[in-house]
Amino acid sequence: MKSGIIKTHASLLRQGIACLALALGAACAHADDYAMREDVSAFVEEIAARNGLETAPIYAALSRASHIPRVIDLITPPAKRGVRSWQRYRNQFLGSRHIGDGLSTWAQYENELRRAEQQYGVPPEIILGILGVETIYGNNKGNFETLSALATLAFDYPPRAELFRGELESLFLLAREQGRPPSSYVGSYAGAIGWPQFLPSSIRRYAVDFSGDGKIDFDSDGVDAIGSIANYLHMHGWTAGTPVAVRVRLVPGANPAPLIEAGIEPRLSQAHLLEAGIRPLSGAFPSANAATLVDLETPGMETEYWLGYRNFYVITRYNRSSFYAMAVFQLASALRTEKTSPFNHDGIEPPAPRAKSAVTRKASASAKTKPAKAKKPRKKAATRKKTRRR
Repeated sequence: MKSGIIKTHASLLRQGIACLALALGAACAHADDYAMREDVSAFVEEIAARNGLETAPIYAALSRASHIPRVIDLITPPAKRGVRSWQRYRNQFLGSRHIGDGLSTWAQYENELRRAEQQYGVPPEIILGILGVETIYGNNKGNFETLSALATLAFDYPPRAELFRGELESLFLLAREQGRPPSSYVGSYAGAIGWPQFLPSSIRRYAVDFSGDGKIDFDSDGVDAIGSIANYLHMHGWTAGTPVAVRVRLVPGANPAPLIEAGIEPRLSQAHLLEAGIRPLSGAFPSANAATLVDLETPGMETEYWLGYRNFYVITRYNRSSFYAMAVFQLASALRTEKTSPFNHDGIEPPAPRAKSAVTRKASASAKTKPAKAKKPRKKAATRKKTRRR
């Protein structure tokens, strides 16, 4: 009987906290379900006991969290899996905007990128490749409230509930460490935050205060993101001065399937690859180290085959997809090529020439078609209309 009374009092306390936490004058009947649910209560009590947190602020925060149906829609795999297309995927990240904005970002943060390479061994273009693919260099960080997105996935998406409950716990710990309300974070539908799209657990584990201002800021600029991405790759085994990937060809009759099925971690020796009919497009392999064979399929086109070395595998620790890692690498290669040379030495197609602006096209056409006027005797200094180029 005493136990029942205690449970009743605890339930009433949770409801009272939830009601008090609602926005101005909201009625208790409209309190969000999360603060009332038994599975949420068990979660709150567990993480509070494990981390020395007070329960009342956690209940109050969760009472404000909303279930977001769109989050479930976005994370749920389609019922019918679509056809993989490398070229369709690649084209999302290798267009003129990613190249142009990448070069501008490189110029803006050149000193920080150089310092990150000196400290962690990761080249500037690789850091920019990740920033470009993730958020177009901070221009598309997401607009989902992280607390609500993670609560939705932690308590209403059973296939990955364990993962997202861990991230929700990390969010509360991160908020305590940074002195911020848990509801103040904004990012992707999956709970990734800021320029580099780190999950809360990754922020706590790998983020660095690269600006030296005493805090980690992934919202307002790219300095901490640059250092944190470099640190993340370094901690996962990035090796300076070694190749990422190289395109290869198959000799007639070669069967790549067993090599691909060996997995994404580089385990295939050069001797094994040669014996299986894998050859460099020209010259020799750039490294004698073990590699993985990556197939990039596009319907109606010949499949591309690449060797991915240890650094390629490290990029897949950021996002476990060979398409993702190759998009990062090719964007990085295109940025390096554009910055340093008109020629491409890495087997990556250079980006298409950027289209001229309307003003430039008009000026160009006018210059070609407008007939020259006969010169008149000069009575005063001639004036010439200038065309502004953008």
